[in-house]
Amino acid sequence: MTASSTLPLVEELPPSTDVMTAVRSLAHWPRLLLLDSTLQREPVGRYSFLMADPVAQWQFDFARFGSDPFSDVSAQWERWRGEAVPGLPPFQGGVAGLLGYELGQSWEKIRSAANDEFQLPVMAVGLYDWVLAWDHVAQRVWIISHGWPEADLSNRRTRATERLRKVKEALASKILVGPVGGLVEPRSLDLTEQFPLAGSSTVTSTFTRDDYLRSVQMVIDYIHAGDLFQANLSQRLLAQAPCDSVELFARLRTVNPAPFAGLMRWDDWAIVSASPERFLCVTDGEVETRPIKGTRQRKRGPEADLFTRDELRESHKDQAENVMIVDLLRNDLSRVCEAGSIRVPHLCTVETYETVQHLVSEVRGQLRSETTIWDLFRATFPGGSITGAPKVRAMQIIAELERTVRGPYCGSLFYVGFDGQTDSNLLIRSFVQRYGWLQCNVGGGIVAQSNPAAEYEETLTKAAGMLKAL
Repeated sequence: MTASSTLPLVEELPPSTDVMTAVRSLAHWPRLLLLDSTLQREPVGRYSFLMADPVAQWQFDFARFGSDPFSDVSAQWERWRGEAVPGLPPFQGGVAGLLGYELGQSWEKIRSAANDEFQLPVMAVGLYDWVLAWDHVAQRVWIISHGWPEADLSNRRTRATERLRKVKEALASKILVGPVGGLVEPRSLDLTEQFPLAGSSTVTSTFTRDDYLRSVQMVIDYIHAGDLFQANLSQRLLAQAPCDSVELFARLRTVNPAPFAGLMRWDDWAIVSASPERFLCVTDGEVETRPIKGTRQRKRGPEADLFTRDELRESHKDQAENVMIVDLLRNDLSRVCEAGSIRVPHLCTVETYETVQHLVSEVRGQLRSETTIWDLFRATFPGGSITGAPKVRAMQIIAELERTVRGPYCGSLFYVGFDGQTDSNLLIRSFVQRYGWLQCNVGGGIVAQSNPAAEYEETLTKAAGMLKAL
């Protein structure tokens, strides 16, 4: 397909157009966002999308209970809605960016954890009028350019042509060598007390091993007292940034490929993610969510790896953990989906990744005709698999026991296309980079059968693939 007089303008690029080469070519453009499937396999991991220099952006530094963070975004998106071009990847431009974990305080009265050294916004999104879209299965890539915010059709076409030309020029330019944005000397921060992470001389944690075990036991005690069934508890890891965020993402996508990875560069901070977990996907009004609960470390020998897979599949504790969250998500989706439409096509299926194996389920439902994508986010965010059940009580206990705000961790990188097609991840296995530092949370779901020592080891298993990139 070549560029034409219709809008949006679409031009196909050579199949050899590489994702990381494109990122490096465009890394100096403001508010760059890459949503990347570095682990490509059915039914997930088919597409990658790169965008930058949005025509509008919205940022909220704090969540305010009772406010609607989506009001202006949804109004602008509604004005520019349109049909998708058939035969192209599902995101062809629209709203995309970050929803931080604490954004949930807009609709639930939950206090934050005590410390917030990185001070990232709870929401940072842009409205992107052009996108580079890869279909890794078909081995094809396109530039799609809409020409917004021009209203006049002729002016839109002129702007769309100019934007497409500038992207092509950037892709054809000499590729930068070395750190794209340069390293920042680590700033002296008033940090929450940090403790050396076992086995590492450069990484610290907000918990000692004994402290984490005690906190897990406190969650178990809350469960026995009848407060909740499950809570996700994490420790925050901290290290000096060894390289620019582009280089860090290039390393991470090599050592820990994932189907819902991403790189977001916004002002002086960045998110580098190797997430394996989808939060919400909406296709023609059908919602899909894929909660992960249950983790085992990969084994070196194939027979041992298969044994681990079978052990995970048959674990009553991990099955219980997963099913609790499936029930929570069914309940969340029932607030915005057609009665009787919610179903669970896959329950507790084992999926294999570079360093771990996960127990994954799939929940689907049909959005009611009068509800919007933004209603769906309000009804479900933050995701149940990274909070616990019941969700609100779990979030209260998380704020009590975790010593720092989560920020982007357990939030989401997402897109909502001009045609309403939506996809999003849960920001686990992710770095946040600012002030010359990296933070990375690792955690797991705690249930009545949890063994504190085993839960601590699971967090280290999840951190292993991330720390390889350092």
